[in-house]
Amino acid sequence: MTKAKFSRVIVKLSGEALSGNREYGIDPQFINSIAEELKEVNDTVEVAIVVGGGNIFRGVAGSAQGMDRGTADYMGMLATVINALALQDALEKLEIETRVQTAIAMREVAEPYIRRRAMRHLEKGRIVIFAAGTGNPFFSTDTTAALRAAEIGADAILMAKNVDGVYDSDPAENPDAVKFNELDYIEVINNCLGVMDSTAVSLCMDNKIPIVVFGLQEIENIKRVVLGEEIGTFVR
Repeated sequence: MTKAKFSRVIVKLSGEALSGNREYGIDPQFINSIAEELKEVNDTVEVAIVVGGGNIFRGVAGSAQGMDRGTADYMGMLATVINALALQDALEKLEIETRVQTAIAMREVAEPYIRRRAMRHLEKGRIVIFAAGTGNPFFSTDTTAALRAAEIGADAILMAKNVDGVYDSDPAENPDAVKFNELDYIEVINNCLGVMDSTAVSLCMDNKIPIVVFGLQEIENIKRVVLGEEIGTFVR
């Protein structure tokens, strides 16, 4: 594999991405293909992953239906743990040492999040999956990705989504939506472009962590981003 552009990255996988072509839950075939790609990338770059839980339960959606927001968010955090364990299983079947670290203690299934331990795992070539968000309600997994990236000194956050970049409007609803190749943090915040929530973008801006938004559906896109190909949208 050609020399990578980054030495340590956080890959943010949305829960919806893990559902593949399904409307709900986990698509084993799709998650296996992601694991294959991560295995190849892990040969040249240290990889940490933050997973969402939207394919199982979204705290914001539960809150909108009348559920207590704190309770709904904790349920969403548990959904991310399910996804993390599924991804860990797929990676370990490919003989990639993987550790799941959770922000909510559940020692029977995963390690607690400890920054120095996570960094040591990465230095040893293991993939680390961060689950259960920040461990606090009212914070998204986007904010988790920004926080963990700052904590472990990641070079970039790779936002793997179901859309191939950032647009000025929803491309699923507007066929004339314009895709941005590059943005700065302030543009994202001021125009509410939906790259990440404003808390996460502000954290990236304060810590000078670039964000690459790209589509996960096309094979080898993670590898292409790591190698520095100009795909998706670059935010800095």
